[in-house]
Amino acid sequence: MRAVSLCFHDVVAGADFDASGFPGSSPAAYKMRVDEMDRHFEAIESARADKPSKVEDFPGSDDDRQCPLFLTFDDGGVSSATHIADLLEKRGWFGHFFITAGRVGTRAFVSREQVRELRRRGHIIGSHSWSHPTRMAYCEWKQMQEEWTRSVGFLSDLLGQRVETASVPGGYYSARVAEAAAEAGIRFLFNSEPKKRVSQVQGCLVLGRYGLLRGMPPVFAAQLAAANLSRLQLRQYLFWNTKKVLKRIGGRGYLALRQVLLRHRR
Repeated sequence: MRAVSLCFHDVVAGADFDASGFPGSSPAAYKMRVDEMDRHFEAIESARADKPSKVEDFPGSDDDRQCPLFLTFDDGGVSSATHIADLLEKRGWFGHFFITAGRVGTRAFVSREQVRELRRRGHIIGSHSWSHPTRMAYCEWKQMQEEWTRSVGFLSDLLGQRVETASVPGGYYSARVAEAAAEAGIRFLFNSEPKKRVSQVQGCLVLGRYGLLRGMPPVFAAQLAAANLSRLQLRQYLFWNTKKVLKRIGGRGYLALRQVLLRHRR
């Protein structure tokens, strides 16, 4: 099975990048202005004959010629409800909004009612963990279980229906992260590995994603959304696997270096 999944984060109307989602220079690198995200959506629309799909309609077929597109939005910033949903719906699209459950109702994040409204409008609501640990794959097993179980339970109670979709915070994925997600009842888990091939861990389908950052030209979104392998998809794959080695060697030192590099993007 194959799928193309794109990972976006928040949008802001002006230059205040702390207005939606997590504050700081590192999260800001992933946040776009409203008109910028709209141009990315226009590019995706021109690159694909089909509309973005909902993961709940997956897995579909083992035929590799089929490669649905999923649009995902991490963190649960307030712009999910105030801007992003409108940008999607004017094209007849639906998105997957992954909510950091412990932040619901706090400054710059969606409220309980906004989560319910997004679901009423047809979007997929999923977990982005409870507290958004920086290095999810390095959490103790008990904490990993709690991150998934607590967030899924909270969101399921809030919506009155079982939440079975999630994304891994921070880009730190391992098979143990998927095993803990599967135990929490998650059927579809998105990570940040830039690949199309869908794998399975204890009945949970694991889907990779291609990431979009502020400042990337819209043509990048079109290339990443392509069903066939593009040069940009390959470049992200090679870069990601290089980062995996650096993360393993550098530990928390890698995070400190990343903060310094991303600070210059603000």
